[in-house]
Amino acid sequence: MKITRLSVFQVDLPLEDAYWLSGGRLKFEVLDATIVKIETDAGLTGWGEGTPWGHTYVPAHGPGIRAGIETMAPFILGLDPRKVLDVERAMDLALPGHLYAKSPIDMACWDIAGQAAGLPIADLMGGGSRTPRAIASSVGAKTVEETRAVIERYRQRGYIAHSVKIGGDVARDIARIRDVEDMRRDGEIVLYDVNRGWTRQQALRVMSATEDLNVMFEQPCETLDDIAAISGKHAAPVSVDESLVTLQDAARIARDGLAEVFGIKLNRVGGLTKAARMRDIALSHGIDMFVMATGGTVLADTEALHLAATIPDANCHAVWACQDMITIDIAGGRGPRNTDGHLHLPEEPGLGVHPDEDTLGDPVAVYT
Repeated sequence: MKITRLSVFQVDLPLEDAYWLSGGRLKFEVLDATIVKIETDAGLTGWGEGTPWGHTYVPAHGPGIRAGIETMAPFILGLDPRKVLDVERAMDLALPGHLYAKSPIDMACWDIAGQAAGLPIADLMGGGSRTPRAIASSVGAKTVEETRAVIERYRQRGYIAHSVKIGGDVARDIARIRDVEDMRRDGEIVLYDVNRGWTRQQALRVMSATEDLNVMFEQPCETLDDIAAISGKHAAPVSVDESLVTLQDAARIARDGLAEVFGIKLNRVGGLTKAARMRDIALSHGIDMFVMATGGTVLADTEALHLAATIPDANCHAVWACQDMITIDIAGGRGPRNTDGHLHLPEEPGLGVHPDEDTLGDPVAVYT
């Protein structure tokens, strides 16, 4: 089997509400999605998606994905998409770094490999749990009153897991954390996501002031060096996501005990192939996981669900999905959707969901 054609589509994904994070320093209203279609000489077609969370969040942006694919396409055409390691090496040789540009191609290849094997991707990767995964909401950096309202809205949709954005103002963050903890229900999962919004002293002040609550913080500071500098000076569990980009990052975090949780974002780390190695490092070091699409449609959410299903139930806290936050649906309601706050693994071979191509418009690039 060989890749014979690679088509690239660009789709704007308007958000249901304008989204603020990291103390209001970042605001998003529309996501720039790149959808990839890979065709083969065997008649199988695979789909992938790369949707960064805006252009100002981390070093990734929509046009960069499409430029990266243009660079890598000549090296990918003619390869067997089932041999995901061969495709991975070809991309890494053609374009060192730029992992976010490689993720949609990796997803589409896994989609084809699963279809060829007659298995869902999670099963093809070694075995997928059918335990539904809790979906984590994403509650933007808002006032205490707005935070309560957003959490309640997600509760009405069945959500039991919430990622609450904080950062940038010590007093305000302490007040928001205490208020959310006052309204937290039994069994709810709450992760306080700073998105790199604290300096070292701010992090220690908030963590110390909320130590009695035993809450978990995600990415409290800008870099792994910052997180290492405050490690041992607080008692709070830490999750790392923005500083978890490469396998070397994962190895350092595990080796030096910088975090108790990995937040694995598929687009950021380069796709399922590279994310699976991070999963194994986490499991071998007793590190739990959240699995997340960086943003995007049901395609990206389903990819995250497949990886989450390969993690033992006890070690996977939740998946973060974006489909309830955007106002268009490119798949006509198909694929894993919110059911009582959870996503269920699809049984169809491959990814388990494909877009309606007529919703994508004409491709912006085709490589043959």
